[in-house]
Amino acid sequence: MTARPRVVIIGGGFGGVAVAAALHRAGFTNVMLLERADRIGGVWRDNGYPGCACDVPAPLYSYSFAPNPEWSRRFPSHAEILAYLDRCVTDLGLRHLVRLGTEVTDAGWDEDGQCWRLRTAGGEEIIADVVVPACGQLSRPAVPDIPGAASFRGPALHTARWDPALRVDGKRVAVIGTGASAIQIVPAIAGAACGVIVFQRSAPWTLPKPDRRYGRTRRALFRRFPFLMRASRAGTYAMTVFTGAAVLGNPVAGAVLRAASRVQRRWQIRDPRLRARITPVEPMGCKRVLFTSSWLPALARPDVDLVTEPIVAVTPDSVRTADGVDHPCDVIVYGTGFTATEFLVPMRVAGRDGALLDDVWRDGAHAYLGMTVPGFPNMFLVYGPNTNTGNTSVILFHEAQARYIVQAVSRIARGNGPLDVRPDVAAAYDEELQARLAGSVWTACRSWYRTASGRVVTNWPGNAREYRRRTARLQPDDFRAGVRTARRTASGR
Repeated sequence: MTARPRVVIIGGGFGGVAVAAALHRAGFTNVMLLERADRIGGVWRDNGYPGCACDVPAPLYSYSFAPNPEWSRRFPSHAEILAYLDRCVTDLGLRHLVRLGTEVTDAGWDEDGQCWRLRTAGGEEIIADVVVPACGQLSRPAVPDIPGAASFRGPALHTARWDPALRVDGKRVAVIGTGASAIQIVPAIAGAACGVIVFQRSAPWTLPKPDRRYGRTRRALFRRFPFLMRASRAGTYAMTVFTGAAVLGNPVAGAVLRAASRVQRRWQIRDPRLRARITPVEPMGCKRVLFTSSWLPALARPDVDLVTEPIVAVTPDSVRTADGVDHPCDVIVYGTGFTATEFLVPMRVAGRDGALLDDVWRDGAHAYLGMTVPGFPNMFLVYGPNTNTGNTSVILFHEAQARYIVQAVSRIARGNGPLDVRPDVAAAYDEELQARLAGSVWTACRSWYRTASGRVVTNWPGNAREYRRRTARLQPDDFRAGVRTARRTASGR
């Protein structure tokens, strides 16, 4: 081990940059951030579809150590968030740590060398003492396998793979899905397209999105008096505590939000027949609650049709539903989310004795504090299993994980590594989490929070404050520090 461990971070989204910034502030210089794309940004680089914007207020969707007085509105667009993250990389002095166009395909623990050997798509080997996969939960689009989809003659694309050259003006656009991306893109293209057909499997719960522009005076005050930004952030966090309480089962908060959603539907959808079709039947919170003030009015437009019959096939020029109707279209947009439960795929990760992470996670991904897995020493995930939040900013979790990882790297730098979490500690933690999740609203319906077997592998069962408290201090007794197995590399040599 080197005096200053070689740390490799995989992924240049908000999580990866948070860890790089924390390590940089702590004085670690042998840090490398690998990003497979040609620029950093994560989901905000990948999602450039019309109308793409944040659904967490800007004061909270930013780093606590890099407040931004220049936000133009409460819920900024993807381009503005991407520019903010890129600016952070420069302003925080991290640019020299970043290697773009570098995709890691394999990572294996070398027991003899007590290090990780990473293999890139270009065939390069990179050695690391500590590896930090920060690939995120929302990096691989989920596209449904629909019979005949390959025969479609027009453009067919996922919202996370949007073609900026595509113009929908005068075209008939089919949007499959009614999740977070669909509720943004439909209002953005309705009116430009000659018609939009929305295919809905289940109606989402929605709440009004209190968006507004931030004026010149506000921005000037925030630049001059930074404490105002801290106050705004605290107020925004308090609001998410209330909405989070509703999702976590508080009856008063839940009743308030359900009532607000019902009022929104009645106010924005005057047609009782359409209103009945967009009224959710599943419990509020079992799927992601969507903040929008434009989705329901878009569905009420005469040039937007809502189809609730299941899709059975795609033809060269239409989408066919179970009632035998062909819905002609020129463009198909898949707003069908991500394979959030498949962590680190397609990267191949091998730990001690060549154990494959895919095999360890065969029944569902799990990690102690969402970061460490027994048998995979000196590996710390960011935005790993059960660290998603459905009610506040995930950046709060990223920063908590970054602080924890700095503590781990510090111990390793002092010769206290490798750090391998104890199996009994990890098992007890997972048992606790799954017991809490079993009684949560997330088990009430099928969603991207759960695997096919029903295990909730994405969401944290409590609030952000609890997670930050539990990760505030690394407990050395949680780890089997310095344990070595038989002298054998990850490849079995």
